[in-house]
Amino acid sequence: MSRPLLFLDVDGPLNPYAAQPERRPEGYTTIRVTLTPGRPLRVWLHPEHGRALLGLGYDLCWATTWMDAANHHIGPVIGLPALPYVDFTGALFATRPDGVHWKTERIVTYAAGRPFAWVDDEQSPADDTYVTAHHPAPALLHHVDPRRGLLAPDFTALEEFAATLTA
Repeated sequence: MSRPLLFLDVDGPLNPYAAQPERRPEGYTTIRVTLTPGRPLRVWLHPEHGRALLGLGYDLCWATTWMDAANHHIGPVIGLPALPYVDFTGALFATRPDGVHWKTERIVTYAAGRPFAWVDDEQSPADDTYVTAHHPAPALLHHVDPRRGLLAPDFTALEEFAATLTA
């Protein structure tokens, strides 16, 4: 049996962008990234997150607006190898009348029936409803506070979900 997928958002879970701007969270490092011409983005990353994520027993996959850029700017800082990513080209920030997040349908399609967990700071009950209706395998949509990023309880929730799949 294959391992479950873990879809990773960058801004919110890995980069607690909503923390007080003058206070980098403890244990985080600051990088500056220019993705498009203009002012560089300030990104806070915790160097231990990569090791912790790799130890969870999931197949990791980026599910972020950064797409492949996460492999160049985020992964190396936190110790992740190059990861596959969900291609959101053409869907970025699209609104839906049912309130489902613009990432949700593409994530479900990418999962192709495999169990998955998705860490993000923007899911809603509409996304849970969509996943339940369109995805035949177990799924965990785990909300992460964008002021704090991934914390020990988040890792525990991911471990517990993965454990239910092997029980």
